Amino acid sequence: MKEKPVEFHPVLWEMKRGIWLLGVSSWLFGITDRSIASFSDGYLSALDLVQLLTASFFFVGWLFLKPGQAEN
Repeated sequence: MKEKPVEFHPVLWEMKRGIWLLGVSSWLFGITDRSIASFSDGYLSALDLVQLLTASFFFVGWLFLKPGQAEN
């Protein structure tokens, strides 16, 4: 009698997707927070600009890490 192997792929797929969505929301919150903090005093310093560009760069990188479609 041959047993069917346990399939974990749907669970792992949902976990990857959930982590990715959590990361997207975290990066958006971080960029928004940095933007508000940078523009609240009406002056954008070089350090503020570097922080915003760095956060934006990592956010775009995170978007490219989107998990692929689940295989059936």
